[in-house]
Amino acid sequence: MKKQSSTPLRAGYTTGACAAAASRGAALMLRDQCIVADVSIQLPAGVSATFRLEGQSFSETSASCFIIKDAGDDPDITNGAEVHALVTSQFTLPSFGKEENGVVISGGTGIGKATKPGLAVAPGEWAINPVPRRMIREAVDGVISTRPLLVEISIPDGEERAQKTLNARLGILGGLSILGTTGIVRPISAKAWTDTIDTALDVARACGCKNVVFSTGRTSELAAQKWFEVQGSMFDVKTMNHEPQTTNHEPFPEEAYVMMGDHVAHALRSARQRGYMRPVIACQFAKLVKIACGYENTHAAASEMDLVRFRDWAAAAAFPSVLLDAIAAANTAREIALLTGFDPALMRLVAQQAFLAVQNHVSGIEPVFMVADYSGRIVFHSFPLKING
Repeated sequence: MKKQSSTPLRAGYTTGACAAAASRGAALMLRDQCIVADVSIQLPAGVSATFRLEGQSFSETSASCFIIKDAGDDPDITNGAEVHALVTSQFTLPSFGKEENGVVISGGTGIGKATKPGLAVAPGEWAINPVPRRMIREAVDGVISTRPLLVEISIPDGEERAQKTLNARLGILGGLSILGTTGIVRPISAKAWTDTIDTALDVARACGCKNVVFSTGRTSELAAQKWFEVQGSMFDVKTMNHEPQTTNHEPFPEEAYVMMGDHVAHALRSARQRGYMRPVIACQFAKLVKIACGYENTHAAASEMDLVRFRDWAAAAAFPSVLLDAIAAANTAREIALLTGFDPALMRLVAQQAFLAVQNHVSGIEPVFMVADYSGRIVFHSFPLKING
């Protein structure tokens, strides 16, 4: 059994909190014409936080500083990033800037722009979400009354960091997003991932996707994309029946692919809320077994492989005793898949159990499962065949 650490994990702060604090620091320096070492702001979570300022600079018409983001013990891609704020009292209105109460919030280097519908900000706007925008305005309003003011947020290496995120797929190009609803990053929290799933589904719906393809990882996602590129989305999303291959169905658009990771139950609930009742789930066989066992989260730390139940399903389905013995002797589902050469009957059995299991998480949803082998090919799918004549 894995030993649990007795040391509490340390919380951190969102990019939105850092942007607001840096904006306050710059506003203070612009007002008082002196260096400010640190600032405190009130977070939406209902607590105050103090931030150390770096890179302070000011003149009669502008001031700037940055905060090094501390994500605590959370493995956040933005941990250690410099979140800069430049507050200016004399400026020309930026092309993509909206004035509200005399304050214009704009993005600079390393901040992405929205290019697709369904995001928290409209296409063409800087990817600075509504709550951080409010925090920035409040931070500035509480310091300086001179209007108008321009607040520009930037992250020098934001575009490079963004390449390690799903921003481009979601339609955020050119850099990172300024995010956060509470101002606090909870360590090792799944919320960032589930929020991304929700956003991806909002984008898919806004872009007119008729169905979505969930995946547990990049390997299974790539396998599904390759399969649909050849086959096309050759099934009717209402009946989930195959269409004749002579039809010229287009593959799923990029926005239809949603990386759910291990959060299968959350992904399916979120899909149902948005009207996607027959999503596709692409995964490797071990993940399919975990889904079939009824786990809401398929991560190794959140579930354990139940090969005893697997054998019971096979026995109830009257599979040969030699296969039952092989399952009983196996240590992993991968071992079984490779030993049986991804036997279609065995794949179908587990897919049927997975279909039943997800009904306990989300009633009425009817997912279709695709299994990718370990070389990146789809070797099984549970699309029902269309019966002709």
